[in-house]
Amino acid sequence: MKIPFVDLRAQYAALKPEVDAAITRVVESCQFVGGGAVRNFEENFAKFVEGGHTVGTSSGTSAIHLALVGLEVGPGDEVITPCNTFIATTEAVTHAGATPVLVDVEDDTRLIDPSKIEAAITPRTRAIIPVHLYGQPADMDAVRAIAKKHSLKIIADACQAHGADIAGDRSRVLGDLTAYSFYPGKNLGAYGDAGAVVTHDADTAKLLRALADHGSSEKYHHFAEGWNYRLDGIQAAVLDVKLKYIEEWTERRRHNAARYDAAFAGTPVRPVVATAGRRHVYHLYVVRVADRVGLGAALNEKGIANGIHYPIPLHLQPAYAHLGLGPGSFPVAEKGVSEIISLPMYPELTDEMVDEVAAAVIEFVS
Repeated sequence: MKIPFVDLRAQYAALKPEVDAAITRVVESCQFVGGGAVRNFEENFAKFVEGGHTVGTSSGTSAIHLALVGLEVGPGDEVITPCNTFIATTEAVTHAGATPVLVDVEDDTRLIDPSKIEAAITPRTRAIIPVHLYGQPADMDAVRAIAKKHSLKIIADACQAHGADIAGDRSRVLGDLTAYSFYPGKNLGAYGDAGAVVTHDADTAKLLRALADHGSSEKYHHFAEGWNYRLDGIQAAVLDVKLKYIEEWTERRRHNAARYDAAFAGTPVRPVVATAGRRHVYHLYVVRVADRVGLGAALNEKGIANGIHYPIPLHLQPAYAHLGLGPGSFPVAEKGVSEIISLPMYPELTDEMVDEVAAAVIEFVS
C-alpha cells in the first residue's frame, strides 16, 4: 500500500463536522484577528501545557523571536543552542539582533548535550535555547542547573513537543519562556501558520501580547515598535477543536513508536533513543542506518514516504558561514546526519501500516 509521511486528509475527515462548525462561527462573528476564539484557545492551551499563560502568535518562528525580545535579548548578546535543529531557532536569535552560539548534541538522542554548554558561555551569553527535537524533551534539569549557575535565561523550543513531559510533569519541559509551533504537520497543527509563547508570568504575557500587536496594549497607543505576530481567529478555532484530541493522538503515536521499536530490536536499525522518564510525543520517528540514501530510495519505490530531519547541521549551512565553523566543529551531529531517516508517524497510521514500513526497512538493511 502507499503510505504517506503524514495524513492530514484523514485527520480532517475524522474532525470535519467540528472543524467546519468552528470555522463557521469565526466567519459569522467576523472576529478574524483576535477575538473569542483566540482567547479560548490561549486559555485551554495554557492549561494543557501547565504553563500559566499562552500568547498566540503567527508562527513558531515569531514565537521564539518574541520570547527573545521579551527577555530583552538583543545586539551584543549571545544565545546558546544546538547545531542540530531547524533554522527557525537560530533565525529568531539573529532577528533579535543577537548571535547564535552553537553546541554539539548527544549521540543517542540528538538533543543538546548539556556537557558542551558551559564551554560555550562567555560574558555576552544571555540565554540558552534547548530544543525538544522530534518530540522528546531535552535534559532540562541539567540545562536549568547551568542556567542558574551562570544567571542565564532559558527559552525552550518546544515547537515539536506538544504535551511532552518529564516524570509526568509537563511544566518541567518549559523554560522561562517556551515557544510552540502549530504548523499544519505538527502534533497540534493549524490550517496555516500559527504558534504560541507560554509563560508563568502574567506581566510578561501582557508585554508579549502587546509586542505581537505592534507594541500596542490599547488601540492606536504604541509604547514601542512591535510586530504583527498575532494569531488569527480561524487558526485558533481549528486548534481548539484539535486540542481535545491531542492526548488520544499522542498515545497512538507512542503506540506506533513502540511497535516500530519492537520490530527493529536485534536488527542494524537504531531508533533515536527515547530517554526513560521523559515522555516522547513522537512528532517524528527517526532511525539511524548505515545507508540512509539507499533506504530512502528503496522505501520510495515501495510507495512509503520518508524524510530527513535535518540533513545539514546549522554550522554547515551557507547562511552561517560567517560563524567560521567548518566540518569537524561538531562531530557528533555531523556523523548522525549522514545516518538518520524519518519514517511515517501520525495517529492515523495503523498497525498494518507500521508493520509494512518496518518490514521494508528490515528487508533493505538485511
